[in-house]
Amino acid sequence: MRNILIVECMQEISSFNPVPSEYENFEIERGGALFGQRGKNTAIGGALSVFEGAEGIGIVPTFAARAGSAGLLSAAGWSRLSGELLAAVGERIDEVDGIYVSLHGAMGADGELDPEGHLLAEIRKMAGPDKPIVISLDLHGILTDRMIRQADAMAIYHTYPHVDFADTGARAARLLLDLMQGGRRPTIARAVIPALVRGDELITRTGCYGDLIRECQRLEREGRALAAGIMIGNPFTDVPELCSQVIVITDDDPDTAAAEAERLASEFWPMRHRMQGKLIALDRAIAQARTIEGTVCFTDAADATSSGATGDSNSILRALRDAGYPKRVLAQIVDPAAAEAAHRAGVGATIEVTLGGAMDPERFQPMPVKAQVKLLSDGSGRLETMRLALDAGPTAVLAFDNVTVVVMSRSVSLFDRAMYFANGLNPVDFDLVVVKSPHTEYAMYDQWVEKNFNIDAPGATSADIRQLGHTICARPMFPLDDIDGFVAQANLYHRH
Repeated sequence: MRNILIVECMQEISSFNPVPSEYENFEIERGGALFGQRGKNTAIGGALSVFEGAEGIGIVPTFAARAGSAGLLSAAGWSRLSGELLAAVGERIDEVDGIYVSLHGAMGADGELDPEGHLLAEIRKMAGPDKPIVISLDLHGILTDRMIRQADAMAIYHTYPHVDFADTGARAARLLLDLMQGGRRPTIARAVIPALVRGDELITRTGCYGDLIRECQRLEREGRALAAGIMIGNPFTDVPELCSQVIVITDDDPDTAAAEAERLASEFWPMRHRMQGKLIALDRAIAQARTIEGTVCFTDAADATSSGATGDSNSILRALRDAGYPKRVLAQIVDPAAAEAAHRAGVGATIEVTLGGAMDPERFQPMPVKAQVKLLSDGSGRLETMRLALDAGPTAVLAFDNVTVVVMSRSVSLFDRAMYFANGLNPVDFDLVVVKSPHTEYAMYDQWVEKNFNIDAPGATSADIRQLGHTICARPMFPLDDIDGFVAQANLYHRH
């Protein structure tokens, strides 16, 4: 019997969110509780399906921590989280023959801007040089030199909007089982691209980024690469190694690994201009929405909680009110004080509160409203694709004028319709729906709305990357800087 240790630590942060995240933001699973992900569309769920189907494999679950996107993790929160995770790993690591680590890749903590690199380095120290470590990563992660030096191989998401969570975990699991058989000598090529990207061309189903991802998939399917992927980083995580990058892993074939990584990086570079957010001014979007029959979507990517924003932007609501937009509006906002006032007053009551600016008052001024409390809930929901639980805390549905708004106490991912559905609301019943995510899966909105407007609004995750204020990432970096020439060069890594 060969044993495999499983550990997970996942969070994505925005350095431009003024509210730090804390240990309490994380949902923690210990030991056998990780088996609760069995059958779910998560990385661990996919890995379990492979490990449990393999003969002679024992599973040693240790620790899983997952938090919604938010601001930089506090020093105290990071100290406690990393300490508990590493202690849990240390208790069982001598029992195992291989290690699977599920990561996002875009964490950041006060005093440690490469948390995943730190965790992997400490796990490698405990494991020794010979036990294989395979990791899985979100394509928005920031894979650092320190991370690569600890890992034998990695599997990277191939879809955006992400639907291949379990598939990526399964690919990582198969890689680990393959390495544990012996005989493989993974060679990792990394080609760094000095570009930060956003926009519709990143949708892998339709965009030019997806065309390059399919080249990575071809390399894997043809057997020329053990794994391949293109990571575009999270442009809101301002850390030293923020970038886009190509990763190609071969079996002791450095020439192929380097050549393919450099080829894909060279093809990516001229597409960087296409891979930028194309935004519409809010007043123009409102004017056009007035004239459109059928539902329209206002995408507020600048306040995307799944990318690390606060979720308390009222910019669109304020502009709609000021413009006298007359049709039915559905929106979401994070405002714990307003939610608390609604719960105190009860269903049916009329309350006077302010909405917005609860966490990021420098960007958003509180907006006074007189609203009726239509519904109260505990804020629980479940993501449509991953089926993971959401907990937005005490939540209220408020109605004022022509607006219905779901007011939450805590930030949760809003890249689907889960919190609308959980509070008895269906977007198809409204004329204008605000979505606080840069993209959603096609069927959720784009398949049926008349028009999806990508709104130019302020926020900690604005697609107008140049105005965010990066101070830490390497420079020059497109589009923060003009770069005249770029020649792709791959660095090679061999652990053995």
